[in-house]
Amino acid sequence: MKQLAKFINIALLFFVAGSIWAAPLSTPKGIVVLQPRPAPALKLKDMDDKVYDLSVAQGRWKFVHFWASWCGPCREEMPSIQRMVERMRGSSLEIVLINVAESEDAVFSFLAGIAPALNSLLDSDGLATERWKPRGLPSTYLVDPQGNIRYVAIGGRPWGRKDYIDFLSVLLAQSNK
Repeated sequence: MKQLAKFINIALLFFVAGSIWAAPLSTPKGIVVLQPRPAPALKLKDMDDKVYDLSVAQGRWKFVHFWASWCGPCREEMPSIQRMVERMRGSSLEIVLINVAESEDAVFSFLAGIAPALNSLLDSDGLATERWKPRGLPSTYLVDPQGNIRYVAIGGRPWGRKDYIDFLSVLLAQSNK
């Protein structure tokens, strides 16, 4: 009987530990969990004329952010993204900013004044934005290492705040296991 009780206690311990380990990740306000789906194609040039291709960037989490300088929430959010970039420096998170249909001069002028450390891809013709179909600006997608969109945030977020940094750090840690 003692052996059976011991066995049940050990089994219960493993069940509880497994449940905690498999518990869903707690998301900060405004981040929505999605059914994983393949990220649309994304191949654009940045302000330095370098081509970025999302399909080549497999194997790590990507923070894919659509924005425009004329968008009020985008303007407010950009310094927070710069703080996030600084706090996540050295991590494997890949930051992909995509300006929606503005000229290179407009993008450069805006970023130089508000977030000079950031570089952005230029979706000058809006075709990449059309494929991704953000429901508004700003919109941020978190794409997993296998190339699937897993989370979305529509509207500005305080990305530099501790709860967002912790969330992103846990995503990165989970993918390194």
